[in-house]
Amino acid sequence: MSTKITYTRQGDYYLPDLKLPEQEPREIGIWGQRRRRYLKEHHKILYYNLLTQCKLIDHLADINEEAQNMYDRLVKQLAEQEGVTEKLKGEDPLEWVAKMNNINSRASEIVFAEIIYTV
Repeated sequence: MSTKITYTRQGDYYLPDLKLPEQEPREIGIWGQRRRRYLKEHHKILYYNLLTQCKLIDHLADINEEAQNMYDRLVKQLAEQEGVTEKLKGEDPLEWVAKMNNINSRASEIVFAEIIYTV
């Protein structure tokens, strides 16, 4: 296997012309972005290993999908447990909003603790 490496001059140095392989575009989403920020700030070695192995986008997209599924499932389960229904929404919208905001916050914290902030 023969590979030809080309170089470009940058000032006094010759740097290799490196190109990453083409990757299928995948949606990262909000959970994937939060995971990327966490890895970049707190687990730099893992972040750069995934990046240089061209696995970062796939990892973030998988985390995003897993986290979104867990979040949706938790919101539904917590709403059922606490009796937050469409009937309550029609009768007392302010109470429904307050309870749903509380449920959304708790579900987000669980997703952060179990998926986003784990290595």
